[in-house]
Amino acid sequence: MSFSSARGLLAAGLLLGASLLPAAAVAQQPVTIGMVTTLSTSGGYLGQDVRDAFLMAIAEEDGKLGGVPVRLLVEDDGLKPADGRQIVERFLKRDNADIVTGVIFSNVAVAVAPSVLAAGKFYISPNAGPSDFAGEKCDPNYFVVSWQNDSLHEAAGAYAQELGYGNAFILAPNYPAGRDALTGFKRFFKGNIAGEIYTKLGQKDYAAELAQIRAANPDMVFHFLPGGMGIDFMKQYVAGGFRETTPLVVSAPSMDTRIMGALGDAALGVRSASHWNSDFDNPANRAFVEGFEAAYGRTPTAYAAQGYDTAKLIASALRAVDGDMSRQADFRAALKRAEFDAVRGGFAFGANNHPVQDWYSLVVEKNAAGETVNRTTGKVLEKHGDAYAAQCRM
Repeated sequence: MSFSSARGLLAAGLLLGASLLPAAAVAQQPVTIGMVTTLSTSGGYLGQDVRDAFLMAIAEEDGKLGGVPVRLLVEDDGLKPADGRQIVERFLKRDNADIVTGVIFSNVAVAVAPSVLAAGKFYISPNAGPSDFAGEKCDPNYFVVSWQNDSLHEAAGAYAQELGYGNAFILAPNYPAGRDALTGFKRFFKGNIAGEIYTKLGQKDYAAELAQIRAANPDMVFHFLPGGMGIDFMKQYVAGGFRETTPLVVSAPSMDTRIMGALGDAALGVRSASHWNSDFDNPANRAFVEGFEAAYGRTPTAYAAQGYDTAKLIASALRAVDGDMSRQADFRAALKRAEFDAVRGGFAFGANNHPVQDWYSLVVEKNAAGETVNRTTGKVLEKHGDAYAAQCRM
């Protein structure tokens, strides 16, 4: 399957709940992968990028991963945990899925992962990494390719500390990833917390929160507001005049290419911390960014990078067992080895099957072509795991 044909399937809307199995792959029994992800709501582009990059990895092998035919089923959870749970039940019982992936939001993850693990199948996350499953509730069949939620924001806290800020106002939605976000930021930021707010998930109006920020008069603001929430907040932040008075230091989901595109020049100067950026100069990343832009006509976000790495991880494990999912122990061991070229660079799993990786500082600026981009400026944390791995007993 070519990139152009993959893009055509997307345009035709055939991926949602569809089986992606080339006719030529009938000689070997395909491995079924169920992808439950968020494709609608204001956070829908996050799941779209994961899906598209995963599909691109399959297209690179003409319908296979690791030389093994795969059947990819994709459905939209609509950011509703109950819908996600129902979709996963169908994947497991009706479709006999061997692997479940795709979950974006942590409130959906905590609803669907237990069903997958209870069925003895593999849950491999391209994004959500709630603390619930990183410590005492860790599981041999539960892997997270992106991050453990806290560590994403620990990097932002470390970056804010490095920049010399001493008084931060912090806010995030009131759901598992939001609570992990503020916990992680405070773990590495040693200054004063001028204010701490939990907003509603999917909130659009931030007038009350901005009034509290103005009253607190902090040195800086940290927020974790992915997708459309981040766009709405930032537009109101700029309109309120905060951009000129109160700098932002955020984590990668709060200043991705989609948010930058929506804000234009208003995003300039915003600093963030990330494990990946499109300017990373390694062979795997250069090929990924070029291929994604050619296939889909847009710059990939970190979500796309994570979706692609997830597919490549699965490919490495499928290759190790020649597609025989009855060899669960061997498949699990191959996942743990993570023998693939991650687009972010160095990648390994810790004791709890969550990443150990480097974190980098980024700043939004104009490139030579006049485009608004994130530029990598340095390294914030090296071979950084998470705060819960020591509690995992596997």
